[in-house]
Amino acid sequence: MSLQLLLPVILIFGLMFMMTRSQKKKQEAAVQMRNEMQPGTGVRTIGGMYATVKEVQEDTVLLEVAPGVHAIYAKNAIGAVLDDAEYNRIVHGDTDEPDSPVVPDDASSLTDGHAAGDEKIDLDKKFTVADESDADQTPAKDIEAKDAKDDGDTGAK
Repeated sequence: MSLQLLLPVILIFGLMFMMTRSQKKKQEAAVQMRNEMQPGTGVRTIGGMYATVKEVQEDTVLLEVAPGVHAIYAKNAIGAVLDDAEYNRIVHGDTDEPDSPVVPDDASSLTDGHAAGDEKIDLDKKFTVADESDADQTPAKDIEAKDAKDDGDTGAK
C-alpha cells in the first residue's frame, strides 16, 4: 500500500480520537462536579432553574426550589454547581459593588447640558424650493398640493 492512501485514513482516525477524548474529559468533569455537591450549595438545573441542595443520594438530589418547596431531581439534571456569591447574585440580586452606575429608565440624561430655551428642530417644517425660476425644479405651490393629496386623500368622490 502506498503512503498517500494510508495518510488520510490515519488522519481521520486521529481526528476522531481527539474529538472523543475532549468530549470524554467534559463528561468526567461534569460527573466529578455532581459528585462534589453538598447540602446548602446553589445549583442550576439543565432546564435553567436555580435551587439549593438539601440532600444528596446516590442517583438523585433533593432540591429546595422555593422556601418550603422541595423537588427530587436526577443528578444528571444538574447543569452547574454555583459558588455562594454567584448564586446570591443571580437568585437574590445581591451585588458586591454598591457604587455601580445607575442606568436611567428614561432619556433625561441625554439632554444634560442643554438649556430649556435652546432651538428645537421642527420636524413638521415643509421644505420649499429656494428659486422658483429654475425650470427643472418643482415650484413650492406644487409640492404643497402634492403633499395634500398624499395625506390619504384619494381624490375620489
